Amino acid sequence: MLSPIAIGPYRIDPIALAPMAGVTDRPFRKICRDLGAGYTVSEMVTSDARLWNTAKSSFRLNHDGEPGPRSVQILGYDPAMMAEAARLNVERGAQIIDINMGCPAKKVCNRLAGSALMQDEALVADILNAVVKAVDVPVTLKTRTGWNRDNRNGVNIARIAEDAGIRMLVIHGRTRADKYEGDAEYDTVAAIKQAVGIPVLANGDINSPEKALTVLQQTGCDGIMLGRAAHGRPWIFREIRHFLSTRILLSPPDLSDQIQVSLNHVAALHDFYGEELGVRFARKHIGWYAQYWEHGRDFVRRFHALTTGEAQRAAVQTFQASCLEGFPVIS
Repeated sequence: MLSPIAIGPYRIDPIALAPMAGVTDRPFRKICRDLGAGYTVSEMVTSDARLWNTAKSSFRLNHDGEPGPRSVQILGYDPAMMAEAARLNVERGAQIIDINMGCPAKKVCNRLAGSALMQDEALVADILNAVVKAVDVPVTLKTRTGWNRDNRNGVNIARIAEDAGIRMLVIHGRTRADKYEGDAEYDTVAAIKQAVGIPVLANGDINSPEKALTVLQQTGCDGIMLGRAAHGRPWIFREIRHFLSTRILLSPPDLSDQIQVSLNHVAALHDFYGEELGVRFARKHIGWYAQYWEHGRDFVRRFHALTTGEAQRAAVQTFQASCLEGFPVIS
């Protein structure tokens, strides 16, 4: 079983949920924690505090009632602005600041933010040093193996991070140019782990308990972080935890229990966002849950036509009742 990791005054359980814009909001983070995730990070928040008055940012900055340590991810390219964003987030209750240098999205990289920063190691050093000096809470970094396959400078970035006082690294095992295509390169992740003395979590393509164990063995990392594998399957954290401690595969929840998780999730989205936005977010998540359900595709088609929270919740309850007759879960 993985040992807890010390990050400043906090000890985190390193079976973690990756921050994903538009996905890992407070309702989803809570569900993943309830189902085995030991550590979660908020959706990325722009470092430009002038934009924090938008509805999107107000939801991303909402951590009311969330258990600690509360980790907030910030995104940007200007050292002074990133430092100020870190200070303001700490004032709002952040207990760990995470810096995004891993996002490969074009709209982010075009502004020389996210993984585009890996092109400029001097700027990386300036940003990391500025943020670490600006706050009295631990700072972590999520990054990739390099800018492209000809420039895998993840080891250099990791050493710069350690020198700047970064307390933990999360490495997605692809370059920025690879985005999410191809296989994750765990050999580079292993090299990064060997190059530094701070904790390192492996990220990328970890989609089963067996794969989690394999990645830990191949990389020597201190923990793992999952992203897309948790879409519609938040209980994967519990399954991984069980397998790492026993080497026995834990059966997934039965179909009725899976649908109950989705119903709780839908209700939490309605409560958190209000009906209009909650209905829209629920469609996306139900689409992910239902990919594992027999007759799920037909259900999603009907669900996406619904326009009220009450109708969505009633539809999930009706589908759950019908599935108690014995529809098998799609493996």
